[in-house]
Amino acid sequence: MVKFKVQQKLGNGLGRAGIITTPHGEISTPAFMVVGTRGEVRFMSAEDLRAVNAQAMLSNGYHLRRISPEIADGGGLSEWSGWGGPTLTDSGGFQVMSLGSGLGKVVSMERERGVMNTAHKERLAHVSEKGVDFTDPFDGQPDFIGPEESMQIQCRIGADIHMAFDELTSLADDYDYNVEALGRTERWAERSLKEHLRLRDTLGYRQSLYGVLQGGRWEVLRRSTARTLGAMQVNGEGFDGFGLGGAFLKEDLGEILRWCNEELPEEKPRHLLGLSRPDDILIGAEMGADTFDCVAPTREARHGKIYTLDGDFNLRKFAGSTQPLDEGCDCPTCQAGWTRGALRALWRSGDSAKKQQYYNLASMHNVRFIVRLTEQIRAAIVTGEFDDFKREFLMRYSG
Repeated sequence: MVKFKVQQKLGNGLGRAGIITTPHGEISTPAFMVVGTRGEVRFMSAEDLRAVNAQAMLSNGYHLRRISPEIADGGGLSEWSGWGGPTLTDSGGFQVMSLGSGLGKVVSMERERGVMNTAHKERLAHVSEKGVDFTDPFDGQPDFIGPEESMQIQCRIGADIHMAFDELTSLADDYDYNVEALGRTERWAERSLKEHLRLRDTLGYRQSLYGVLQGGRWEVLRRSTARTLGAMQVNGEGFDGFGLGGAFLKEDLGEILRWCNEELPEEKPRHLLGLSRPDDILIGAEMGADTFDCVAPTREARHGKIYTLDGDFNLRKFAGSTQPLDEGCDCPTCQAGWTRGALRALWRSGDSAKKQQYYNLASMHNVRFIVRLTEQIRAAIVTGEFDDFKREFLMRYSG
């Protein structure tokens, strides 16, 4: 099962460098987990992931739910995908509440009616104590996921780390609704833990479960749920780590993470869900997050956005440029000598093969940029130079 060892801590008592040991290998933290929604990172092979020094892959329980028996027959996510390394799945809770309510729209909950409130006339997701009834936006079919169903799906998928089923609230939800939703998330957490313990060894190795913290922007809720989930046990066993979830205002991120991580058991790992901007990762690592994930590095690469130490830029402006993509970068794309103009030509080509080549090259660059950042953060924590590294990085990155 997952084990965690803290190797060095920051002076604030929260940030740390460590090692997460999983059945499929070790993760040196802080670390960025690449997102392979359906068991593969778009336009990147397993060899590409290893070439950019990726350590782990996160996949989505919602999107893999219908082929989860096939994945189980293939030996679990790591083997079935061909990645071979550590893996994590999320619970699907975010997807059933957002995709089920209008294809990724930010949603607000209506407490009185128990349904999603979106700009759409037809509300497609209904939350109750048992779980979430929703209409699949891709095929129009009714479906349901609750804590037990999420655990069954994830244990068939067989990632090394799973997430408990939780109710995501939005920035539009008020304090009273967050209190109600958080109580439901904590009850779902206990049901998730009970079902997970029943199923965790079905693929022949110990799969681990993280409890997920919600609570919006309120300190009393964040601290309370951190204590509750940190102490929660079923048959003498608790969560193996914790997911730090929710909709965050950028200026609140550090404080919310501090509230959570001051209360959580420090001997267990913490995953910050869905963020990958460099300043967010720096704040997250400083405030005690160990691992991170986000689709942004590859998604933004496909739209022409390139990450560099001097800030991001869009390739649209570099027609014919012979300027290196990112001077001094150690990613395979830059090491092969690709220029900004040459990459732009591939991206804007009408040839689908050339466009896919661009997607591969740009994705490798952006993923390597974020992976390298977490490597540098780890090194700075170990050597006691984190504050200097953070200041110098942000001064250059923000211009």
